[in-house]
Amino acid sequence: MSPTFDALEIRAPLEREAALMAALPRQVAQAQAQASAFTELLSGVKAADISTRAALAQLPVTRKHELLARQQAQRSVGGNPFGGFSAIGFGASMPRVFASPGTIYEPEGAQRDYWRMARAIYAAGFRRGELIHNCFSYHFVPAGSMMETGAHALGCTVFAGGTGQTEQQVQAMAELQPAGYIGTPSFLKIILEKATEMGVTLPSVTKAMFGGEAFPPSLRDWYLAHGIDGYQCYATADLGLIAYETPAREGLVLDEGVIVEIVRPGTGDPVPDGEVGELVVTTLNPDYPLIRFGTGDLSAVLPGACPTGRTNTRIKGWMGRADQTTKVRGMFVHPGQVDTIVKRFPEVIKARLVVSGEMANDSMILKIETLNGSLDGLQARISEAIRDVTKLRGDVEFQIAGSLPNDGKVIEDARSYK
Repeated sequence: MSPTFDALEIRAPLEREAALMAALPRQVAQAQAQASAFTELLSGVKAADISTRAALAQLPVTRKHELLARQQAQRSVGGNPFGGFSAIGFGASMPRVFASPGTIYEPEGAQRDYWRMARAIYAAGFRRGELIHNCFSYHFVPAGSMMETGAHALGCTVFAGGTGQTEQQVQAMAELQPAGYIGTPSFLKIILEKATEMGVTLPSVTKAMFGGEAFPPSLRDWYLAHGIDGYQCYATADLGLIAYETPAREGLVLDEGVIVEIVRPGTGDPVPDGEVGELVVTTLNPDYPLIRFGTGDLSAVLPGACPTGRTNTRIKGWMGRADQTTKVRGMFVHPGQVDTIVKRFPEVIKARLVVSGEMANDSMILKIETLNGSLDGLQARISEAIRDVTKLRGDVEFQIAGSLPNDGKVIEDARSYK
């Protein structure tokens, strides 16, 4: 049996990149023509010109709070409930609608494996003809449907366990003997502990695919000790599958249906491979054609290819949140403001704003790495720029090149909240 879901996973990297860049202008054109939000956001853009990553990087990033704001604005006047981001409307082309906190409404299209989850489920060890116990929620949020449609595309049967009712979950697992579990790692642990309490064994559950929560090595090892081989995936309600874990357990491999960039938080500027930044995703889904959608999650590219033979780019997985907006002396300071300051000075190669102090005695220090050369007057000019951009006073501290942490933080809140 093939170790990979399909031949797309083992394409030569240059072949994959050529295919993605050929699909990109078509997706931009689809967004402009069928999704009114992008008609406005990409006004003046010639879709045919967006055929390279450099060209893509010039387009605006749309972040979740902006999508929500457009949805709320249009809903308030009886307009499009999706804020103009969906290319399909109610009816046969949109079998279901889901809601995420905000409230953000997400469409589900009619195409097979709409969320592209079959690839991740396969990588976690599930195969055609097996029964999967799905404990993601089927209520309001799309997680349950995301996994179920992927499992169906793989040729699996699904028990719609959903959330809660732990004793009934144990009973169903004991009687139906599923091959494995899909859901959050914490809920499976609760089910297994309840089974032990009830004196019930669940020998059939030997594999699992997890999402929605962190899956640290300590928890992975706990499951292995209990006879369950668990893998994680990274997906969102807006984009579907973004990346998935493989048996190599070396980061997460990017899905074949997305174009992923990692940018400096608060900006749309791609960072060098290996540097931590915000994941920005362009989906090739024509029904919901999100172009440069900011996930708000931090990650970094891993070097090299996956030992399983999959050739797509790997990322480290979820490394925190990119939104580092901080309130200082009653004023909000945003990562984008730090970027504005840095771009005024070509001598600066990296910066990190550290906020410290207690209560009303906040202080700001902009720590910067600079290119070699004269620093005469630079400190004073940067201090002036800090005040001009943030309307707050801040000190400037020079750092040795390469000394600032590679953790994606542009703003560090080091204040004491005791």
